[in-house]
Amino acid sequence: MLNYIEPVFRPPSEWKSLILQVTNGCSWNKCSFCDMYTASQKRFRAQKIDKIEQDIILAAKSGQDIRRIFLADGDAMSLPFKRLEAICLFINTHLPRVTRISSYCLPRNIANKTMEELTRLRALGLSLLYVGCESGDDEVLRRIQKGETFASSLAALNKMKVAGMKSSVMILNGLGGVTLSKQHAIASAKLMNEAQPDYLSTLVVSFPLGKKRMDEGFNGDFQLPNQQGLFEEMLCLVEHLELDKTIFRSDHASNYLVLKGVLGKDKSAFIEQINTALTMPESISLRQEWQRGL
Repeated sequence: MLNYIEPVFRPPSEWKSLILQVTNGCSWNKCSFCDMYTASQKRFRAQKIDKIEQDIILAAKSGQDIRRIFLADGDAMSLPFKRLEAICLFINTHLPRVTRISSYCLPRNIANKTMEELTRLRALGLSLLYVGCESGDDEVLRRIQKGETFASSLAALNKMKVAGMKSSVMILNGLGGVTLSKQHAIASAKLMNEAQPDYLSTLVVSFPLGKKRMDEGFNGDFQLPNQQGLFEEMLCLVEHLELDKTIFRSDHASNYLVLKGVLGKDKSAFIEQINTALTMPESISLRQEWQRGL
């Protein structure tokens, strides 16, 4: 229906949403673990506002019952408030049945918006932001060139909450490598405990195009934990999590062990499942390597 600059990525939970490409690529695009926007055609730029409105009108004329819209690409929240406000107003005008607008979000882009601006965007329907915190450990964040810290991530998540926006946070299992695995897990749990996000998911870090960029931050040789090491790290993370009512998902294709539930009520069950995967892997359903292709 709409013309996109490929590839286009979206969170798994947005599979029923209209993908509205309001930016191309990612304005930061320095994270050493991420190859999503490295293709030449994905150089960051904002989509022209006239083109965005035309896409919204085209979607309205399609006859589809559109209830949710995801603002792509990886950095829509980097747009100035006035541009985001205009986009939301276009959606409200032409697609009045939409009940949720969502977007990926870097913590720095929340810092660049006032509370009044965020509250206004929430009132216009922008209600869910997907935040790739990746880790709560400052050393890991520095090594992967994330450009964020524990403090900047927490400030953004708290600011979103005050504005009435929901947060869906991603932590990357294995991101600290073998050497920083434990501190990565503990600091990430601490960040989540202080932020109490609405949703939390974990993925296993992977390098389909190679890990050369990651190696640079780890003395030339990043070593991803093996399956047992990943389970031990996940166990450490879950044991240190003290969440109230966060919906937790570890069901992305990259994960060997699927965990789904609510933390904290399902914490004990998760710990039992992880311990079983560690001690009796043959007795539990684990994804095989061929099933983890991304």
